[in-house]
Amino acid sequence: MSTAYELQVLNPATEEVIATVPGATPADVDAAVVRARAAQHRWAAAAPADRARLLRRFAALVDEHVEELARLEVREAGHTIGNARWEAGNVRDLLDFSAGGVERLSGRQIPVAGGLDITLLEPLGVIGVIAPWNFPMPIAAWGTAPALAAGNAVILKPAETTPLTALRLAELALEAGLPEGLFQVLPGAGAIAGNALVEHPGVAKIVFTGSTRVGKQIMATCAERVKRVTLELGGKSPNIVFADADIEAAAAATPMSFLDNSGQDCCARTRILVQRTAYDRFMDLLGPGIEQIVVGDPSDEKTQMGPLISRVQLERVRSYVADDAPGLRGSAPEGPGFWFPPTVLTGLDPDAPAAVEEVFGPVAVVLPFEDEEDAVRLANATEYGLSGSIWTRDVGRALRVSRAVAAGNLSVNSHSSVRYSTPFGGYKQSGLGRELGPDALTAFTETKNVFISTEA
Repeated sequence: MSTAYELQVLNPATEEVIATVPGATPADVDAAVVRARAAQHRWAAAAPADRARLLRRFAALVDEHVEELARLEVREAGHTIGNARWEAGNVRDLLDFSAGGVERLSGRQIPVAGGLDITLLEPLGVIGVIAPWNFPMPIAAWGTAPALAAGNAVILKPAETTPLTALRLAELALEAGLPEGLFQVLPGAGAIAGNALVEHPGVAKIVFTGSTRVGKQIMATCAERVKRVTLELGGKSPNIVFADADIEAAAAATPMSFLDNSGQDCCARTRILVQRTAYDRFMDLLGPGIEQIVVGDPSDEKTQMGPLISRVQLERVRSYVADDAPGLRGSAPEGPGFWFPPTVLTGLDPDAPAAVEEVFGPVAVVLPFEDEEDAVRLANATEYGLSGSIWTRDVGRALRVSRAVAAGNLSVNSHSSVRYSTPFGGYKQSGLGRELGPDALTAFTETKNVFISTEA
């Protein structure tokens, strides 16, 4: 690979350089596309059962290396070891799930006069996947696994700060027997390698997860080329607690709903909306929960929250929280590392920056509401619409509010957002398209209609 620059990978918990990785140039991207197109033609021509078998073998190898991948994720991303093991396991599970769809990716027979009409689902070709640093392994797999299963080749550009697990997955893919060039990883800067991938005429679709600002730029570039795109962007998700809910359960579940992965999660429930009649009780219960969160060495099994990814991200989070801001605070280590304590802000206006903008750190705001209508109004008072939670014992209310809240992924009496077997994506400026779920493979196909005349 010809390179003009290098990427330094830091351990966010210590600020030590743990690796230096060559950065891809536009010429590298061009060469990768040539290799990918050749590999894709052979892959698409292979028997579906053979493609499925190789993907399952890839999944089995990931399973054998879960601990290795998890430890690598701890070092490059600062994730807690428990989270990192889940992430590696999610890659394995998604590969298995996608492999099961290879032989079920079928078209339709449509009744017509004078003949037989069928539809074929054909692969798009070369897919560019641009993965983020907050969940480097699983989100990379969200695009890669179904795209491969549908008969495509994939070029993955990981985030500049977290390329190591992606590179290791590419090695495991080759070891599993996937054809050379079918799944390639090109670390590099977004402005260089990322742009080259988006602009390349040989890339049929871009799958991007990241900020709404960058997503808009990618969408505009793809529009000029009528290139397909799936975007998973920002979030500012509500956690709506009604007075008739199990307040104890809601308060107990709230801390990790926005502190998981140090709040660097587009699904983080960072807008805690509590019905006014239950507000005081909820806050009394929430305080000890925030204080008891264990923040520290991400490799320690007892740690619940690690550092932020970088100094840039740390300064961004700090900019949202004044030193004298009222609220609840936990503790965080001092010294090297990008640490910020668990923080819940109170007394803010509903339109304050911390209440409506994506902080992407361990910071949430609590806002009281009066009734169901007021809760829905506050929940929707943001440009995002990715996920959210609703806490109530009233089934009718749960259904009404689920329909009224403009978000793609909602959970009732829980904070679950993402399963590989169910669709995931956002409303409004949280994104475009859906990933995961039973229809994931079809997002990487083109529908071809064929009419066969039966008339003499």
